[in-house]
Amino acid sequence: MTNQYGIPAMGFGTYGRTGEAGIAAMLVALETGYRHLDTAQDYGTETEVGETVKLSSLKRSEVFVTTKIKTGNFGKGMLVPSLRQSCDNLQVDQLDLTLIHWPSPNEEIALEVYIEQLAEAHALGLTRLVGVSNFTIALIEQAKTVLGEVPIANNQFELNPLLQNRKLANYCLSNGISVTCYLPIARGVLGGEPVVRAIADKHGATPEQVALAFEFAKGYIAIPTSGKAERIRSNFEATKLRLSAEDIVAIEGVDRGQREINPGWGPAWD
Repeated sequence: MTNQYGIPAMGFGTYGRTGEAGIAAMLVALETGYRHLDTAQDYGTETEVGETVKLSSLKRSEVFVTTKIKTGNFGKGMLVPSLRQSCDNLQVDQLDLTLIHWPSPNEEIALEVYIEQLAEAHALGLTRLVGVSNFTIALIEQAKTVLGEVPIANNQFELNPLLQNRKLANYCLSNGISVTCYLPIARGVLGGEPVVRAIADKHGATPEQVALAFEFAKGYIAIPTSGKAERIRSNFEATKLRLSAEDIVAIEGVDRGQREINPGWGPAWD
């Protein structure tokens, strides 16, 4: 399953997947069928992602790699060199997708400064696609003005059955911006949600598989992660789960607006 930009819907998040154990987990993911690895400069896992792809039996072109520019690299003249370093860490000539990880905290650096540099990185061929993460509708509108002809391919933000972020997600999809859900299985707490548990039992699935299948049904990308081989494989089975229209309506009803990632310096969420 890939979208209009060629981004695989089922990705593997690499936050926390450091060292040899991290590489082992990513190799299990690739062996299972994941073809999208999501990292970030702030995660400290770019080197592990690069090693994983190198160690796998897959060609570089078969693995979609996303990284994110950390806010400390937004200053004038800093973003492009930082992305070159990311490419070196990842052992790639070009990223598939590069995102701005967060808008500048408290607007310390003007949006134009770092978005212009993102466009420069694209023009230099360091990344095939560009996008944003944790951006509100207003911030996306500003970024679109700066980027001009360069499309925003993706917005990555927290989304799962307990935080469905419909206004932002609907805006993105209606404007040709794909949506990537982080924390797509809500840190494993969905088993305590009776509606999700009942749907999982009906399908002989796990609550996590139901959450992922729901997100895929909505047309989103999801990037769950785990260090456990059995959980990595179990999550991937969600790609085969088909929910009914009734299931989807029921899951829409469990939205609590329950946000887990909310730094004090973050944006004014939609």
